[in-house]
Amino acid sequence: MREDKGGMMVMEQRSSRPNLAFLFKQSEPCLFSFNNNSLDFGVEEELPNRRSSASMASPRYSNSTTTSGDGEGSPYIMSPWNQASPYIKSPWITASVLETDFGQDGLVASIVREEGHVYSLAASGDLLYTGSDSKNIRVWKNLKEFSGFKAKSGLVKAIIILGDRVFTGHQDGKIRVWKVSTTNPGVHKRLGTLPTIKDVIKSSVKPKNYVEVRRNRSVLRIKHFDAVSCLSVNEEVGLLYSGSWDKTLKVWRVANSKCLESIDAHDDAINSVVAGFDSLVFTGSADGTVKMWKRELQGKGTKHFLVQILLKQEKAVTALAVNQESGVLYCGSSDGLVNFWEREKHLSHGGILRGHKMAVLCLATSGTLVFSGSADSSVCVWRREEGGAHKCLSVLTGHTGPVKCLAVEEDDRTSTKIDTKWIVYSGSLDKSVKVWRVSEHNGLVANVLFP
Repeated sequence: MREDKGGMMVMEQRSSRPNLAFLFKQSEPCLFSFNNNSLDFGVEEELPNRRSSASMASPRYSNSTTTSGDGEGSPYIMSPWNQASPYIKSPWITASVLETDFGQDGLVASIVREEGHVYSLAASGDLLYTGSDSKNIRVWKNLKEFSGFKAKSGLVKAIIILGDRVFTGHQDGKIRVWKVSTTNPGVHKRLGTLPTIKDVIKSSVKPKNYVEVRRNRSVLRIKHFDAVSCLSVNEEVGLLYSGSWDKTLKVWRVANSKCLESIDAHDDAINSVVAGFDSLVFTGSADGTVKMWKRELQGKGTKHFLVQILLKQEKAVTALAVNQESGVLYCGSSDGLVNFWEREKHLSHGGILRGHKMAVLCLATSGTLVFSGSADSSVCVWRREEGGAHKCLSVLTGHTGPVKCLAVEEDDRTSTKIDTKWIVYSGSLDKSVKVWRVSEHNGLVANVLFP
């Protein structure tokens, strides 16, 4: 760690980190074969070696754990999975569930996996979806393992739930689509990948549909050729947004799986995308910028235009979140800061939340609360007060590795008219998911440490 001129704490890059070409060479062939009964409607390709400088700026940097930050390298090789079915002898165990849980705030439970890292979470009602480096997506119901499904390849970096469909973004550059069975909610059928093979074939005929990504290599514009790092959905208009390390933002129509737009959005890897308010979409990148895009009608379709660059800095932008009700955009960076902008002030900069010693890797909002997960292994809970000021209610500690992802759902069982309570899920590179209960009205005593 060193201190720059502005007094902010930043980390030195680890010299022992393996080069990126090695990581991608190791990412697929070394894993076991999988007997998948469903058809892959997408086109499998060898993932090209990554040349983007995003790896140096993105949040793959933690010097407090044995993983090299985001951990895309070594977890592939060390994966404990070696059976064809992901449901046999599951290495996940549910531990530390409080038997005397009377609705108190604090740690509720821990879900631990013996080996592996948690990269993505999504919650819907009493269901929790977890994605890891094993290519498995597991489904938990009331903190008990309920079901699961598996992709052929690609670490699961993002999960989005939309009705009876689940979208997953992967390290291999693919977006996979799953459908929940209407007769058996524990069964998830693979519908295919985005783009569909039909659209790939149709687009491949015309040379204008190709884009050169490096010397002597061209790919279809409608396909991501690097890791899909983030997903967001605008349910009202039926649009899915995907951001990638290939620096592009792609817009998909959910109804027919069509790629409507491919935007060369940034100069480096896109780490986060979020559909906002007022037809706006926000993207954050390792190039240090936060960009605001406006969706406008154009003929029978839509077109997104760059409206404004909200932030431009040297530090990588690592996470974004939007509070739709209050109209606030939050941005986490590799310097540990959370910047925010307010709609009621014409998206002017509202301030900075300082609560982490290391990079902010994930953000989530619910009600008046904001949750920030960091490489320092903690989760800060902030409450937005009247006038726009933010107060740190608590710091949730207990993870021993970087907190990579967050998901929040209202706790219907303990919420009251005067006090809403939230169940917060935090996934970490320490191989666990921790479950917390947080009160919006009363909050927790600031800096209380949970076991």
